[in-house]
Amino acid sequence: MIYTHDLDKLKSTFEKVFGKGDGIRVFDAPGRVNLIGEHIDYCGGRVFPAALTLSNTVLCRNNGSRKVRMYATDLKITSEFSLDDIDAAKTLKWGNYPAGVAKELAGAGCELEGMDMLFDSTLPFGSGLSSSASVELASGLAMLSFSKNAKTMAKKLDRVQLALAGQRAENRFCGVNCGIMDQFASAMGKEDNAILLNCSTLEFSYVPLKLGDYTLVLANTKKKHSLGASKYNERRAEVEEGLKLMHEALPDKKFNNLCEYSEDDFTQARPVLDKEPVIRMRVEHVIRENARVTKAAHELSNGDLRSFGVTLREANDSIRYLYEVTGDELDAMFEEAQNFDYCLGSRMTGAGFGGCTINIIPTGAADEFCRELGARYEKRTGITPEFYVCSIGDGVRELKF
Repeated sequence: MIYTHDLDKLKSTFEKVFGKGDGIRVFDAPGRVNLIGEHIDYCGGRVFPAALTLSNTVLCRNNGSRKVRMYATDLKITSEFSLDDIDAAKTLKWGNYPAGVAKELAGAGCELEGMDMLFDSTLPFGSGLSSSASVELASGLAMLSFSKNAKTMAKKLDRVQLALAGQRAENRFCGVNCGIMDQFASAMGKEDNAILLNCSTLEFSYVPLKLGDYTLVLANTKKKHSLGASKYNERRAEVEEGLKLMHEALPDKKFNNLCEYSEDDFTQARPVLDKEPVIRMRVEHVIRENARVTKAAHELSNGDLRSFGVTLREANDSIRYLYEVTGDELDAMFEEAQNFDYCLGSRMTGAGFGGCTINIIPTGAADEFCRELGARYEKRTGITPEFYVCSIGDGVRELKF
């Protein structure tokens, strides 16, 4: 299923909500799929995301006030906040993510102006494809572009800095202790390429997606998750405890990030880690997953899709049994996909507790796969899923009508 934004229709909707007038501009930021490297971005690990053509598009115009007024086409919700009291927006039912970005930009010296903003999303909310990061990046570029000192700030805040502002907004304003991967992928995406990113240093490289006769199919369980849910922050606390135990076990290697430790280091630390079995499981996932990312990037670069598919399955087992963030629906989608011999590999992608799996499927079999897997999943769970044949696109940018 392909989703697109109809900009002319959105302009008409904008004028119905906010009134007619000149000066409307359009900004777009993609969601992302993480090929491998789950729940290790906040541990300083290497991750392997790609920006999708599924995105959030924002139509904007100055309104001559000190208020930011927002409308969401999917939710049919109008919301607003004052630039003179941004903190009050923390209680908004919808719109706190753009407000959080506004606060970060203002803190960086951006002279923000009142705006009208219409948000249109082709990213299914709660699907694990980073709709929140997409909103943050599209909002950030829009607010930056409309600010009084836009030219000066554009030199100060490049796309990487904009991604960091989005992450800080989610951490500080919205209370979600996320890593940098989602915002970075939305900011720095490149068509037909994945991003091999070191989350500790922000060093990155583009890796062409050489899929040949295969394609990536996302299977949405339609089991929505919330990154603000307690389980996500619980895992953050567990890996922080794991880092302390690694310091205790290996006092000569007091690294700042869990992913700086090797698999051999993990083996040496087992006597200490085994005293806390749950923490040991979390640490094992993080350290071995970080090693798998390097292996997977090498396999994909060489066009070795079969080995890449095996690595994906190994990653899914790790996130399921060691990190325990899948759940019945994701497990069902993964297990049913294994009934298709032509599926080279699959795994859950995103924060977990719902969302999507990613599957490597022959392009010619994609329709059959979606239909048959959908039927199997619905029979097992009672939920009608959705499927998206992936196209890999560019990062945040301004669009033209």
